[in-house]
Amino acid sequence: MYFCQKYAQLKILTNFILFLFPLFLFAQEFVLSGTVSDQAGFEIPNVNIEVKDTPFGTVSNFEGKFEISLEKGNYTLVFQSLSFQTKELEIELNQNQVIQIQLQDSQEELDEVVVRTKIENTDVRSTQMSANSLTSETIKKVPVVLGEPDVIRSLIQLPGVSSAGEGASGFNVRGGGADQNLILVDDATIFNSSHLFGLFSIFNPDAIKDLTLFKGGIPAKYGGRVSSVLDIQQRSGNPKSFSGEGSIGVVSSKLLLEGPMKNNKTTFLVSGRSSYAHLFLQLADNPNSAYFYDVNAKVNHRFDKNNNLSISAYYGRDVISINDNFVNTFGTTFVSTRWSHTFNEQLYSNMSLIFNDYFYNLNLDSVGFEFDSGVRNINYKYAFNYLLNDQTKVDFGVETFLHEFNPGNIRPNDESSGILARQLTKNYANENALFVDVNQELTKHISIKYGLRLSAFLRQGQNRINVYENDLPVVYNPDFGIYEQADPVDVISASRSEILNTFINFEPRLAVSYAFNDNHSIKAGYNRMVQNLHLITNSSSPTPLDVWSPSGQFIDPQLLDQVAVGYFSNLSEDNFSIETEVFYRKIQNSIDFIDGANLIANENIERDILIGEGRAYGWEFMFKKNTGKLTGWIAYTLSRSEQRTPGRTPEEPGINNGEWYLNNFDKTHDLSVVASYELDDRWELNLNFIAQTGQPVNFPVGQYQFQDLTIPVFEGRNLNRLPTFHRLDLGVNHYPRKYKDRNWKAYWNFSIYNAYNRMNANSIIFRQDQQTGQNEAVRLAIFGIVPALSYNVKF
Repeated sequence: MYFCQKYAQLKILTNFILFLFPLFLFAQEFVLSGTVSDQAGFEIPNVNIEVKDTPFGTVSNFEGKFEISLEKGNYTLVFQSLSFQTKELEIELNQNQVIQIQLQDSQEELDEVVVRTKIENTDVRSTQMSANSLTSETIKKVPVVLGEPDVIRSLIQLPGVSSAGEGASGFNVRGGGADQNLILVDDATIFNSSHLFGLFSIFNPDAIKDLTLFKGGIPAKYGGRVSSVLDIQQRSGNPKSFSGEGSIGVVSSKLLLEGPMKNNKTTFLVSGRSSYAHLFLQLADNPNSAYFYDVNAKVNHRFDKNNNLSISAYYGRDVISINDNFVNTFGTTFVSTRWSHTFNEQLYSNMSLIFNDYFYNLNLDSVGFEFDSGVRNINYKYAFNYLLNDQTKVDFGVETFLHEFNPGNIRPNDESSGILARQLTKNYANENALFVDVNQELTKHISIKYGLRLSAFLRQGQNRINVYENDLPVVYNPDFGIYEQADPVDVISASRSEILNTFINFEPRLAVSYAFNDNHSIKAGYNRMVQNLHLITNSSSPTPLDVWSPSGQFIDPQLLDQVAVGYFSNLSEDNFSIETEVFYRKIQNSIDFIDGANLIANENIERDILIGEGRAYGWEFMFKKNTGKLTGWIAYTLSRSEQRTPGRTPEEPGINNGEWYLNNFDKTHDLSVVASYELDDRWELNLNFIAQTGQPVNFPVGQYQFQDLTIPVFEGRNLNRLPTFHRLDLGVNHYPRKYKDRNWKAYWNFSIYNAYNRMNANSIIFRQDQQTGQNEAVRLAIFGIVPALSYNVKF
């Protein structure tokens, strides 16, 4: 009886297993992976890969690789990317497969018909928000001063991004300072992104592979700044044939060469740029000059399908000379090495080692001394990407920096000058981080991304450390109602092996997306960011002379908390896109300066600063036309950015009596219009219009006389504004037919910067008219109308 019962149970279990076996077989999943490249063999990042008639899809990473898990069956894959023709591929999936996909350039002429290019459409289903990507083609279409395509000038046409004005270096994101942007080129940190004080950026668009600006929803792998992240990846060389491109302009020229080196496994790319306007000054017997030059290089070697090594390098210098008595030289050097390794279909990694050096030199022959300053760091990063399943992806890794800050080295260049050599106290720090990001598709409509970055900043010992009474390097003088520098009561020293201060911070990240369908979604995000390095400047735009300082005893890390909510939509089969967001940002431990602060060659900067807080909030809107003869976008931002520095005690007034005031980067209204229209296969018209509220400034409210001197009287901080800034830029590209059947192609670019000659105020100064004795306000402008012409060739 017992065995009969067991036999019956076993028979039922066997029948049950046999019944479920086909279901298990049917539900078996396989991994489909591969690489997407163009016809020249370049990997294409951010390719949208859709599994047709299913809710599944993915995006290629920055190396063009993708992975997706699917059940056994027949599928149609759709590959879509900017500036490339859409490609469909039918596959039968019955085992793990690796495929290679090659996309055709959409700008190629097919049967005398030009396939119109696209601009960056909106990724509706992704959890990523507050981010914009630009291609090299888009950057080259934006007219700029002197005709040189410029990354920074293209970025400031996006919502939430602005600049301090014409001739200003860097850019501002959501009311933050230029130093609060993390700028990466092949993982190397850039401390000064401009040439010639903002006329050009250091980035050569011809060498750029991929560019993404994160204003919010910043992935956990990024850290160290509180406003934004600009991640730029440079191209690898052409693996199939030798090629190049270049241009000759009015004030600058550039050349890029690339190709294979050995067995098509090793490629190279080298590019160089230089300006030469100073040569025209020499012909006119003008002793002054200003020019820049830079060189980019990249070598890439593929050992096998699982291992790849790339080495990137950059060297750039600006030289400004006034009558040979004043020579200013500054620039950036970096070398970035990256090893990419694929462990299996689900796990791959990138290991990077970077050396970076920002150098500043000032030679004053008239005074008889030289001054050097700069920042150096060594950065190691090991990042992993793990595809847990088709619905879950995990990014994790570790990062460490060794920083060296040189506030200044003074040395005589003439023995008779009487100046003594002096090295200002160098600062040292070690910065470390662990990070993890999980991107999960919970349902067909809901996706979530959550992550954490654990950062640890260690301030190391140095030769001189000032000690102040009550630990207050700034004291308040109630008799005069002003803040003053405190005198040190002692000076001590500590070896570099000693840790003076430790700052450990948790930086959570969270983003949620709800997709109504493939074309409409709402997203929300929160992120905390920490900034341990601070640019010591009291100007609205960074200058090469500004000094970076690490967090320490008297400067705490800046802490950002940001929330954002947005609506995203693609309309009319992706022909149009709409993005709109509202955001709120709050920053703790923001730096403010006492009145009369002296920041140049100041090794005791703690005696000139006070710690406050900042906030910014606003609404961003962007409408894009992605395809057709006419492409472009309209971007508008309504925002407010403020700062407050209250007194440290009830008796102290703080800055601006402890009340909120507009910071230097506030732009209430900011409107940009970018458009490109292709008349035919020979002519392309480009337009750029910008209008924004004037920069906050202080105007004097009165004056008084002191020993035959007229002293202006100011009240409050940033109570006035410069006049409204607006400008129209026009550009024309002409592609001659005679180059159509040749191995090389060329086109002419003609542009007009500030077409209606608007004299936008860069500043307003107040002075006394020498003839009438009356006070007058004088508007100072940098650019009027500026035409430019360049000849561009590609072979």
